[in-house]
Amino acid sequence: MTAGERVLAAARTLVGVRFRAQGRDPALGLDCVGVVAVALCRAGAAVTLPRDYAVARGRVPPGAVPAALQPCDGAWPGDVLLCRVAAMQLHLAVRAVDGIIHADAQARRVVARPGAVPWPIEGAWRWTPQGG
Repeated sequence: MTAGERVLAAARTLVGVRFRAQGRDPALGLDCVGVVAVALCRAGAAVTLPRDYAVARGRVPPGAVPAALQPCDGAWPGDVLLCRVAAMQLHLAVRAVDGIIHADAQARRVVARPGAVPWPIEGAWRWTPQGG
C-alpha cells in the first residue's frame, strides 16, 4: 500500500465523525485540519499541526504545513488539498479516488464527497515517507 493509499484509508475511517471547530480528537469531533492531522498520523506520518490557528487575509500561516508534506499537483488519492471556499476562507480535504473526504460544517460531520472538488484548489501536498 502506498503512503497516499494509507492516508486515504485513514481518512475514510473518519467519515461520520462529528464536526467540531478546532477539533483534533475523533472522539470529540474534528474540523478540516483535524481530519488531515488524524489521517496523516494514523497513516504513520510524524506531523504536528497547530492547535489554534487563524487564516490571516485568507492565507496559510507560516509553519502551518508540516515539513513531512511536499508540494504536489493534488491529483493522487491521499493528497492534502487546500481549497478556497470563500474569498477569506480556506479549507483542507483529503483527495479520494472519486472525490474528497473533509469535515463538512453544514452536515456537521466528516463526509466523503463524490465528484469534482467544488472549490478552487489553492495548494496541494503529498506525504512521502522518508526513504520511500
